[in-house]
Amino acid sequence: MSNAIKEIFGIWYLIGAALVFFMQAGFAMVEAGFTRAKNAGNIIMKNLMDFCLGTVAFLIIGYSLLCGADAFHGILGWVGIGNGPLTNFAKTDWSSFVFNLVFCATAATIVSGAMAERTKFLSYCIYSFVISLVVYPIEAHWVWGPNGFLVSNGFHDFAGSAAIHYVGGLTALIGAWMLGPRIGKFDKDGKPNGIPGHNIPLGALGVFILWFGWYGFNGAAAKNGLQLATIFATTTVAPALATVTVMIVTWLKYGKPDVAMCLNGSLAGLVAITAGCDAVNVLGACLIGILSGFNVIFFTWLLDYKLHVDDPVGAVPVHFANGALGTICVGLFACGTDTMPKAQGLFYGGGFKLLGIQLLGLLIIGVWTAVTMFITFTAIKATVGLRVTEEEEVTGLDKLEHGMESAYAGFTFDSELVNGTAEEPVDLPVTHVNLDSAVETKVYSEGKITKVVIITKPERFAKLKEALDKIGIAGMTSSQVMGCGIQRGRTNYYRGAKVDLQLLPKLKCEVVVSEIPVDDVINAAKKALYTGHMGDGKIFVYAVEDVVRISSGAQGKEALAYK
Repeated sequence: MSNAIKEIFGIWYLIGAALVFFMQAGFAMVEAGFTRAKNAGNIIMKNLMDFCLGTVAFLIIGYSLLCGADAFHGILGWVGIGNGPLTNFAKTDWSSFVFNLVFCATAATIVSGAMAERTKFLSYCIYSFVISLVVYPIEAHWVWGPNGFLVSNGFHDFAGSAAIHYVGGLTALIGAWMLGPRIGKFDKDGKPNGIPGHNIPLGALGVFILWFGWYGFNGAAAKNGLQLATIFATTTVAPALATVTVMIVTWLKYGKPDVAMCLNGSLAGLVAITAGCDAVNVLGACLIGILSGFNVIFFTWLLDYKLHVDDPVGAVPVHFANGALGTICVGLFACGTDTMPKAQGLFYGGGFKLLGIQLLGLLIIGVWTAVTMFITFTAIKATVGLRVTEEEEVTGLDKLEHGMESAYAGFTFDSELVNGTAEEPVDLPVTHVNLDSAVETKVYSEGKITKVVIITKPERFAKLKEALDKIGIAGMTSSQVMGCGIQRGRTNYYRGAKVDLQLLPKLKCEVVVSEIPVDDVINAAKKALYTGHMGDGKIFVYAVEDVVRISSGAQGKEALAYK
């Protein structure tokens, strides 16, 4: 390879590291979007700190354990006293340092989502630091070190299905199990309740950022243009097939395609292809994608309905289950590519040798991770504690852990209640209301004063306001409320779990009339709001005892007159 080509791929190596760093934003958006708004700031803080704390840990010892010369027969790496990145600037391979640091941060951040909404921030900082300090660097040395004992025996994990995702996912599983479920996740019989994330578009943005960053995640270590192109191809095909698989399965099972599950399907395909992205062809990538789609659905069901482990974002099905699957699939579908001629799986004439090595590697990495992280979580639980109090969990971690009322301060519902030209009323078969047949209400003042309260969808505000303007309603009060109605016979699911009761944003408009007939107000509102579907809203009518104008002291109908 010419010096120019080496230089180009050296630069691409660092660009790939930058793409992997950008994945931190993707993880933050996915986790924030898939959890509740009251914990969004806490999620962002954790994703920020796992990288920052990971950098400190990697500087202290992590880099030496991962990238140093082999010691103890390939079990550890070590650069020697005085030769680490903190003390030997000139001789440190800074390209390798930055590249391996961003991968280390990825392993740590996976855990955050599974333990979200009920973990102490201090506890998170401690175990995240431990992952970056010793857990990840040691096992990653086995896989990628100069003579790590797993890679020396033929174990193949090109970009980290096992070393990163399986490790992060297994840690997440242990942590979520020891932590226990969120309040309200399971009923007394163990049946799971769906707790939808507060912002699916934000979660979708995170998935697209992660998919974009994954081209660097898988492709940064490519040695030539052909290998880079094939890695990009397999990294595109596998998640696409996984997503399609999830869409079809959830559509058939629940009657509608599940958005959140499909987003996790994309991530599952990316995780599964990571180990063999350089060693399989496009057909293999398709099969891996399809298998990962089924796998993420199965493990989501398994956690909810059998193991009763609460994973708010699906980190365990995505990373643990499909990290393991992707590692195993190398032993099945590795086809002996030009860059990896000796990597041949069971279905390509390689027999069971590579498959056996892959399974053994998973076992060894799994035992190391499970033992070290179980000890870590147990020590944290016995000292500072893992879980927040019930009050903190119910109120939200943003307020009681970080002192912020809301991560969305300043973003109020009023932004949706804007004036504008409403659409022309649609001629729908609206049934007019005759109040003569209604139950009589007692009128306390001289002239009848009536209050009409309209509860409807916020997006119908402009149309409602225009309709009331046309009949002479000159003033109203509107406010944001949360509510829901009982829709019998209709069941909603969120990632396979039934959502029983969900409060949704509603618009509450109040008008008080005396001269304008109440029938006109009600019929105008119905004309503007009626679609014939559930959720159009309700109208309530009240008799008003009296009205007092503050500025003049006028009462009754005079207080309502505009003078």
